[in-house]
Amino acid sequence: RLITNGFMVTLPRLGSVRATTLRPTAAHGKPARMRRGRRRAPTISAGEYNDAMSIMTERDRAAVRTEFEKLTGPVKLVVFSQELLAGDLCRQNEALVREVAELSDKLTVEVLNPAIDRERAGAYGVDQVPAIVVEGARDYGIRFYGIPSGYEFGNLIDSIVVASTGQPALAEETLATLRTLAADVDIKVFSTPT
Repeated sequence: RLITNGFMVTLPRLGSVRATTLRPTAAHGKPARMRRGRRRAPTISAGEYNDAMSIMTERDRAAVRTEFEKLTGPVKLVVFSQELLAGDLCRQNEALVREVAELSDKLTVEVLNPAIDRERAGAYGVDQVPAIVVEGARDYGIRFYGIPSGYEFGNLIDSIVVASTGQPALAEETLATLRTLAADVDIKVFSTPT
């Protein structure tokens, strides 16, 4: 497994891909500083979200629609929410996922409460909220914990495309090197917005 910039890839002999974003909730909502001229990903500030308010700008939606032209198969986004543990964050996460799913007819959303849907949550290996499972033709192990805003938003969109195609975008040289691994590798990198 490899987690870099909050994105974890599990490559046990190229058997599966897992993505996980791990962030402390206290740091949520602070937008990442970006250089002038760069496209800014949606950011969410805890306590500032209004259900009637859109999270993504029209420019964000247009860019995501363009990326979603690469989708080749259906993708299910399974959102894990629990109102009592992290109500605001879970609502914001659900709203973001629903907004993203509206941009392609190949995306569906399912919301589960891990306290109620314990068996399903256990099957997905999800034990924290808010969380998102990105599932294509099969469960590739792609997981996001926390709200994928700021730079992590791009990872969410990329993981949806990868789950749709079932093929990681890796060079043949990289794939050949990964095939030589004798055992699974577990590397975790924790990211926080700055």
